[in-house]
Amino acid sequence: MHLQMPSFAATLTYDTLRFGEFEDFPETSEPVWILGKQYNALTEKDDILSDVTSRLWFTYRKNFPPIGGTGPTSDTGWGCMLRCGQMILGEALVCRHLGRDWRWAKGHKQREEYISILNAFIDKKDSYYSIHQIAQMGVGEGKPIGQWYGPNTVAQVLKKLAVFDTWSRLVVHVAMDNTVVIEEISECSCVATCHFREWGNSTEETALWKPLVLLIPLRLGLTDINEAYIETLKQCFMLPQSLGVIGGKPNSAHYFIGYVGEELIYLDPHTTQPAVEPCEDGQVPDETYHCQHPPCRMHICELDPSIAAGFFCRTEDEFDDWCMRIRRLSCNKWGLPMFELVDSQPSHMVSVDALNLTPGKYKNCICFVKHIPKIEIWIINFTSFKIPFTDFSDSDRLERFFDSEDEEFEILSL
Repeated sequence: MHLQMPSFAATLTYDTLRFGEFEDFPETSEPVWILGKQYNALTEKDDILSDVTSRLWFTYRKNFPPIGGTGPTSDTGWGCMLRCGQMILGEALVCRHLGRDWRWAKGHKQREEYISILNAFIDKKDSYYSIHQIAQMGVGEGKPIGQWYGPNTVAQVLKKLAVFDTWSRLVVHVAMDNTVVIEEISECSCVATCHFREWGNSTEETALWKPLVLLIPLRLGLTDINEAYIETLKQCFMLPQSLGVIGGKPNSAHYFIGYVGEELIYLDPHTTQPAVEPCEDGQVPDETYHCQHPPCRMHICELDPSIAAGFFCRTEDEFDDWCMRIRRLSCNKWGLPMFELVDSQPSHMVSVDALNLTPGKYKNCICFVKHIPKIEIWIINFTSFKIPFTDFSDSDRLERFFDSEDEEFEILSL
């Protein structure tokens, strides 16, 4: 039997029981930025909450089909970063098929594209980006099912899964070594096609741009975020191409979608909800996929330094605009750039002999040398030939400690 809750008080009671107490969004004169859009909290609070509610909210689920046939039926305690990966990619799909200005309205009939997007994330084995697919694809990245992921691992998994999504036809590019190489993106996003000219037998080749999801795994400090990156990080949320940031703090992985003042605004996956089964007509009960309470906030200094920033460029012109904006940011004096933007692949590989290092000690190693000119230091890292390059900047190289209250979440530390 369906129970209606006609009154606001009844709805408030329901939300309070379900989500607990949530702090109302602050009334402040400081600008509020949500994924490239600016709001005034004093006059546009409803617009802010509508924008946040319209983002896809993926949380822990329970009672879904066993992963791999015999694996877990819930991701509570270990799937928070996987859910954050779903959210950042879900935002890319919304931008791709519905547009950034699309808004969700409770109880309204939704567009077919929206239903198709949700179906791509339903918790079952044959959905493109389900918890099942992400967990099983992660095995190839060295993460057993049920183990916590870092931002880089999630990015690599999403890159592999996107290849099978023939409907969206996205290119997911993961920029490694804190460097975005324009040449590499052009190679993977531009698809050459041939066209016959009507008035002759000759053909001409044109390049078609495939919508780009750019994920950049970064480490903005050792155990705490370096304050020199804070203003640059804020600027990323102001870019129209922003997909937000996946990262977290000890015990929690979050999807960060904006900021106000010195606080980051985020969606929290740490709510366990029952798995959703699509209806016979293909519709998806979607209310639990939208956060209908004020968004969570945390001070930016609490952010774990290991993050992945995301951007979406539907067209080549949007990518060119993103490059222009990033170059402008790198010229500002109020903060360090979080990553480099270069035209072609830089020469990061330097022979051991050139550095006068003992050959026997560093046998069969590749040396990556990175110069940070603003603080005049050289960072030298070594990685074995046996380790895939995609794992180079993963935080796995650091010793890991586990919080005593939640051993599934890793606290990065030296």
